[in-house]
Amino acid sequence: MVGTLYGVGVGPGDPELVTIKAFRILRESDVIAYPKKSKGSKSYAHKIIDLYVSPEEKTMLGLVFPMTKEPRILEREWNATVDKVWEQLNDGKDVAFVTEGDPMLFSTFIHMMNLIKERYPEAPIKVIPGISSINGAAARLGIPLAEGDDHVAIIPARNDYEAMKQVILENDCIVFIKVAKALPTMLKVLSDCKLMGKASVVTKVTSDEEVIWSMDELEGVELEYLSLMVVRK
Repeated sequence: MVGTLYGVGVGPGDPELVTIKAFRILRESDVIAYPKKSKGSKSYAHKIIDLYVSPEEKTMLGLVFPMTKEPRILEREWNATVDKVWEQLNDGKDVAFVTEGDPMLFSTFIHMMNLIKERYPEAPIKVIPGISSINGAAARLGIPLAEGDDHVAIIPARNDYEAMKQVILENDCIVFIKVAKALPTMLKVLSDCKLMGKASVVTKVTSDEEVIWSMDELEGVELEYLSLMVVRK
């Protein structure tokens, strides 16, 4: 029998926010697959599950994902990664692919799932939802994401002043993910809209490395990748 591929959301950073079901799947699966940094250090998702997984009892399958936009390289590397996962599944082993946050929200698992479906449709796939960094940020900051008929948007921040301004004007609450790469643009938009006092930025929310930033100290700062901004008008 072919093993099952599980997409397991392990939450935003605090190991205590791993769900009971995710914990059970991690314990029952033969293989734990996780995004692996090319330099060998543990990935964020791997750190979250350290308390729950013993490398001596599991096959730990570290997967390096290409950080490039070159189509030829992307296709080659992704196919090689999918083949590694399929090798385990084809041996009848269940594979739990761990991802921070939720597997179906801006997650590497989405592309993995689509390629497995395309190339190995006989492989069963199940998704274990997790608490996203968006929910984690709302809880830590004490900011309601939505109430009544509020409009909420989840937007990858980008260096497009007019587009970012329009999103803010059209919604009551906006969560900008991947804000690090567009921070100067976002700060200018907020300043021009007189909304600096309505914004909050947090890095690695709920983890032991969490940083909740004061908006007046962000000028010139290079944020880590796992940072998001919440704007609640």
